[in-house]
Amino acid sequence: MTGFAIAAGFSAVTVVLLLVLTAVWVRNYREFRTPLVLGLVLFCLLLLVENTASLYFYFVADEMFYVDEPTIGPLIAVLRGLELVAVAVFTYVTLE
Repeated sequence: MTGFAIAAGFSAVTVVLLLVLTAVWVRNYREFRTPLVLGLVLFCLLLLVENTASLYFYFVADEMFYVDEPTIGPLIAVLRGLELVAVAVFTYVTLE
């Protein structure tokens, strides 16, 4: 399994968690109408766009941007893994 495949898997799981967070925060915004919750919704939506775009490039662009650099795949996998951990903690705290 390449670093890019691992990174794509991390991004896919992150997208699922972000969808859960978005649903919770939109529900909370409808109830409370506070700027903080709206900021959380916007933050989540921007991360969703970023992760969805990365999935597009992993599967459609076929690694064309990093084809000459063999070490970039594992590095991107580490960064996506760190993002996944951060979003997972945020999701856990939000759902508690």
